Amino acid sequence: MNFDYNEEQQLLAASVKRFIDKDYSFEARGKIVASNEGYSNAIWSTFAEIGLLGLPFSPEVGGFGGGAVDLMSVMEAIGEALVVEPYLSTVGLGAQFVARAGTSAQQQAILPLVGSGKLKMSLAQTEKDARYNLAHVATRAKATGAGYTLSGEKRVVVHAPCADRLIVSARTSGADTDREGISVFIIDAQAQGVSMNAYRTIDELRAADVLLRDVQVPADALIGQAGQGLALIEEVIDYATALLCAEAVGAIRYANDATLDYLKTRKQFGVPIGSFQALQHRMVDMVISGEQAKSMAGLACAKVDSATDPVERKRIVSAAKIKIADACRHVAQETIQLHGGMGMSDELKISHTFRRLTMIAQQFGDADHHLDRFAKAY
Repeated sequence: MNFDYNEEQQLLAASVKRFIDKDYSFEARGKIVASNEGYSNAIWSTFAEIGLLGLPFSPEVGGFGGGAVDLMSVMEAIGEALVVEPYLSTVGLGAQFVARAGTSAQQQAILPLVGSGKLKMSLAQTEKDARYNLAHVATRAKATGAGYTLSGEKRVVVHAPCADRLIVSARTSGADTDREGISVFIIDAQAQGVSMNAYRTIDELRAADVLLRDVQVPADALIGQAGQGLALIEEVIDYATALLCAEAVGAIRYANDATLDYLKTRKQFGVPIGSFQALQHRMVDMVISGEQAKSMAGLACAKVDSATDPVERKRIVSAAKIKIADACRHVAQETIQLHGGMGMSDELKISHTFRRLTMIAQQFGDADHHLDRFAKAY
């Protein structure tokens, strides 16, 4: 399989890199992280202007009809620069539910606003004790005459504090862990009955625990068929996992480049420490991990774009996430050790990259979870 970008993808990658290099330095990112919002409206507007927010959506709603493979260069740039804006939450998760299963009215109401940068989204899926089990949904949605009433609590909803709309999984029937009976709704993040306990994650993204107290939503807030939402949730999260793998590739590339540069400049016993053969061997192993991660990320993105069999999609995405999680752990730990005490300093970007790689290894399922899912995907 050819994992090289085509001409259009190379041009997109180049434009994104120019923007990142110019306007998203590590110092600029630090100011954004320290702000009250935890993201930059100006950066988000620029994303919209250069077409990144509408890239995966159909031209009928103002998009460009791209797939996960087309988004790889964007996600790699996001990973390399440690972008904290809600790109994956909005474009790779929230809006995907509407794009894949929404009615025409829902798509026309939501997706053009996403593409123009006027609407940010987040997925409220994870619950207490659910771990990585997507079928564990205790939040309830009770049918009423005018629509539904939602009650429950969602944990660690990434980018919920800056979202305008939340995609919420809620059970319309069945026990808390039944695969049937799960429905998907889109709700206003400011709706009556929605409250958030917001905080900053270890990798400096904004997240919140979201409490739903008798939240009233109309019937057209339902996405897809009532009680049949789990397959849609799995499909979208597999898509987002593939994009997350591409983000990891960018972060790993930066970690490797920064470490190599440090080995060339840091001196011990009067010579650069990169001249020590033992450290050269470790650096080579890190580069190999990065190349393997890039290949697996490309395979995962290609598969979520083309797979018609959900079992095959799950198998490939899990295989990629296993390799990516291992690469994240290996490279993150090695780069800190090779930097020595300096690697733990907040003043160096590498310590922040370590945190992000550590979180990527866990997000949407760690290696053990995906090993189990891979074994069952036959």
